[in-house]
Amino acid sequence: MSEIVKFLHYSGYGFIVLGVIFDFFGCLGLIRLPDLYNRLQAATKCVTMGTCSIMFGVLLITGFSPQGMKALFVIIFLILTAPTSAHALARAAHIAGVRLWEKSVCDYYREDKVLNPPEPKAGEVLPTSHPKDEE
Repeated sequence: MSEIVKFLHYSGYGFIVLGVIFDFFGCLGLIRLPDLYNRLQAATKCVTMGTCSIMFGVLLITGFSPQGMKALFVIIFLILTAPTSAHALARAAHIAGVRLWEKSVCDYYREDKVLNPPEPKAGEVLPTSHPKDEE
């Protein structure tokens, strides 16, 4: 093998190891972190950094073969969808009333609601408090 091919192979294996390490710490975060929002952040970083690093390693090892192109498409798909889906899940959980951990420092969604309340639609009465505040 030429020197360039050896370098690409070793670099690919390095990215795969780096991706496995990111995935491991992301899974550890899913177990150890206190609430849904922190766990969601750990899972998103795990997928974005870990799995994309593994797929990039596969791309470096296999080159622009059919396997490498599939890995490239997976990277693009994950980069576009993982943060978007995590944001949608976090926003839906917040709207459903899932509370933050009691030691959380700030709640930007709630601050945004208080500072910029939504405009009511015709005939609609908006609640004045968070659904879980009444408990």
